[in-house]
Amino acid sequence: MIRECTESDFNRIFKIINNAAQAYKGIIPKDRWHEPYMPFEELRKEIENGVVFWGLEHDGQLLGVMGIQDKGEVTLIRHAYVRTQAQKLGIGTKLLHYLESLTEKPILIGTWADASWAISFYEKNGYTLVSEKEKNFLLRKYWSIPQRQVETSVVLANQTWNKVQQVAPAEG
Repeated sequence: MIRECTESDFNRIFKIINNAAQAYKGIIPKDRWHEPYMPFEELRKEIENGVVFWGLEHDGQLLGVMGIQDKGEVTLIRHAYVRTQAQKLGIGTKLLHYLESLTEKPILIGTWADASWAISFYEKNGYTLVSEKEKNFLLRKYWSIPQRQVETSVVLANQTWNKVQQVAPAEG
């Protein structure tokens, strides 16, 4: 069952994110890695800034979470994580498709440039990498991340974004 997460899920969201994020250790730049990967305060701030988490629950256990954030003319998919022991079961795909059904706006997703498995996952689900110039513009416009993270990240866009860009290309 996919459901919107509530305040009572906060600790479970925190644990899922930090469990699954272990995959980044040794992959992303060392200066971007820390323990825990996403501290309590940072998770709280993301929620306060409009990230709404949805989770896939099975037998009372939250197995994966994915956030969605309305940014006006676009929607961002944020913080997509599946418990290590529940990966490769289609949970991320189910969550992504569910969140896609919640908006008609173009969807953008940012991830680490060296997280090839994440990029591949989104590409298999119909997303395409944007150009370096467009990535830099989009990350500065829609995300609140440090410059170093901008330098080491990529942005993927869905087909709705690509169609919009054919009509009115992003600034940059």
